[in-house]
Amino acid sequence: MEVLIKTAQFLLSLSILIVIHEWGHFLFARLFGIRVEKFYLFFNPWFSLFKIRRGETEYGMGWLPLGGYVKISGMIDESMDKEQMKQEPKPYEFRSKPAWQRLLVMVGGVLFNVILAALIYVFMLFFMGDEYLPVKNLTYGIEAGTLGKEIGLQNGDHIVAINGQEPEDLLSLRRNFARGEVEVITVRRNDQIIDLAIPDDFFGKLIAARGENFISARFPFIVSGFVDGSPAKEAGIEVGDHVKGIGGIETWSFNEFLATIGDFAGMETTLTIARNGETLELPISIPDEGRIGAYIKEPTQIFDTSKREYSLLASVPAGFSRAYTTTRDYFRDLGMLFRPEVSARDNLGGFITIGGIFAPQWDWVHFWTITAFLSIILAVMNILPIPALDGGHVMFLFYEMIVGKKPPDKFMEYAQMVGMIILLSLILLINLNDVLRLFR
Repeated sequence: MEVLIKTAQFLLSLSILIVIHEWGHFLFARLFGIRVEKFYLFFNPWFSLFKIRRGETEYGMGWLPLGGYVKISGMIDESMDKEQMKQEPKPYEFRSKPAWQRLLVMVGGVLFNVILAALIYVFMLFFMGDEYLPVKNLTYGIEAGTLGKEIGLQNGDHIVAINGQEPEDLLSLRRNFARGEVEVITVRRNDQIIDLAIPDDFFGKLIAARGENFISARFPFIVSGFVDGSPAKEAGIEVGDHVKGIGGIETWSFNEFLATIGDFAGMETTLTIARNGETLELPISIPDEGRIGAYIKEPTQIFDTSKREYSLLASVPAGFSRAYTTTRDYFRDLGMLFRPEVSARDNLGGFITIGGIFAPQWDWVHFWTITAFLSIILAVMNILPIPALDGGHVMFLFYEMIVGKKPPDKFMEYAQMVGMIILLSLILLINLNDVLRLFR
């Protein structure tokens, strides 16, 4: 069921992004009197799931969810309609329009994707505000994973500064590490202030691990409820109990408990419980799947979070600012792929990776957050100067505007074919990498 829910969210998000992107091209084309012959969600080689004609345009839905397209008259695109290009240019064709109009048509899709992300951010900030957990409010410090311990961090450390500056929240701190920007991290440990130098090779290890096993917020396993037939409830655990050990092993935090319980799967053991100032040992039978059927008290209920509220007027510039910042940061993240310590093969993902970032339950807040981010990704990837992408067309239009003449049609046809081969090869390799990653 989780796979179906994630797949449904992915397809809905992808459909929204494609329609908005192609609508950007469509709108500018119609604004300048350019005929749009087709407007398709998904590709339709050999057949379409449905199609309908309205005026000059055929609207339809294909069956291959690798993207979508608008077929614009008089333009060399993925349709490779060479016969049309052999005829004399018509006034309503793309090739008959001034370069600046053609440029706006080509950047229309990218522009609309960025605007979509900005509008999502605007409405989310207006209706929900911006809630975050300041690092200074991590009452119990951080949980150090394998990579965290490798640089000298310990469970319970309180992060004071990175590169001498106080970090605002845990997410931005992790982001700074992921970009290789941290040289020194300062922590408070048992009333001592300790500076830890970050080794030169740590960035590559963090990227290879995809940020896992590094640091997270440390919080206790406080029981907030039970599932039906819960082994924990049958063992006598009550709501509000702090599960702080299993099988005689201290697991004060939830992450420590999670990392340890698998060793007791299918076994009879004991849980150490703190209740009303007393410590209890309760016998329990751990199921084979290694779960005790208890809900945890969420970290947002344990820590004091901060929240920025926005009026409608204030949310507009804040939302567009966030879209700009996200776009800038994604360009920066793409640049990291060219660093020698980063393996592009291990850090590029296809449809399986993208689908996996959606929530296993239908969560509209999470859905729109991911959709906004994917909209930025789609905009950035499309503006790259690769033939067959919008950025490739933009590159040739800039060439035309600088030298004063168009590249030959034959050259554009070959460039389009080469671009399509490159893109299809990349799509195949990235998604094959996704499949192989499942078996590693």
